[in-house]
Amino acid sequence: MNQAIGVIDSGVGGLTVVHELMRQLPKESLIYLGDTLRCPYGPRSEGEIKTFTWELADFLLEKNIKLLVVACNTATAFTLEELKKHLSIPVIGVIKPGARAAVKFTKNSHIGVIGTEGTIRSNAYPRALKSISAYLRVNSLACPLFVPMVEQGVLSGTEAEQMVGETLLPMKEQNHIDTLILGCTHYPLIKDTIQKVIGSQVTVISSSEETAREVSTILEFYGQLYNGTKSPAHRFYTTGEMGVFAKITEGIFKESAEYFQSVTIERAVLPY
Repeated sequence: MNQAIGVIDSGVGGLTVVHELMRQLPKESLIYLGDTLRCPYGPRSEGEIKTFTWELADFLLEKNIKLLVVACNTATAFTLEELKKHLSIPVIGVIKPGARAAVKFTKNSHIGVIGTEGTIRSNAYPRALKSISAYLRVNSLACPLFVPMVEQGVLSGTEAEQMVGETLLPMKEQNHIDTLILGCTHYPLIKDTIQKVIGSQVTVISSSEETAREVSTILEFYGQLYNGTKSPAHRFYTTGEMGVFAKITEGIFKESAEYFQSVTIERAVLPY
């Protein structure tokens, strides 16, 4: 089936999921929509997050996608179950895949989670982790400065290290975790800086790889993997300014992406 996989995010972070999808599913076409105009979602109300997420989903549904990946942890936390309930195509979030990966790697059952204010406020990761093992200890920390930093293209260097160091100090001082979940898809773009600050003894987990694996499994289950000979056609949309979005996209994929467009999103009518 030559329909595309749709990926939505609050900004550029979900491109880390797209990159992994391209690696694991090289024949599949992908359509990405990043809401950079209204990013970040973390400080917003639950109502705003739900409305914005439905607007992004509606835009991609008009492109006849066969599966939707909600590559924003905050949107996943507040909207995933509603999307699953009301949409006729499979919908995958990034929280449960990230939780499963962390449980695989932890040796002392003490896991740290960093994310936006919204994701941490939702308590979605502790619930997902403890649904796998009730014996886990989970420490969560909101990092509201990270997403704006990434959206501005500050991914490494002195400024990034200072901001990450100051933000992660409470997590580092506890000195008990052996696994850290990057509970926001923007954070893998500063993973090297986070690893440097948190220390080599801590395994840093991005949900991107596990999410892509889940997409592959579900498409195979439904017989929707593309097995034809056409080359994939990827499209990248943003609601905001094109310059930084294109720069970060090309930085991730190490080449010029073939299709960029800035778009205006129509207001969604929520299905409830």
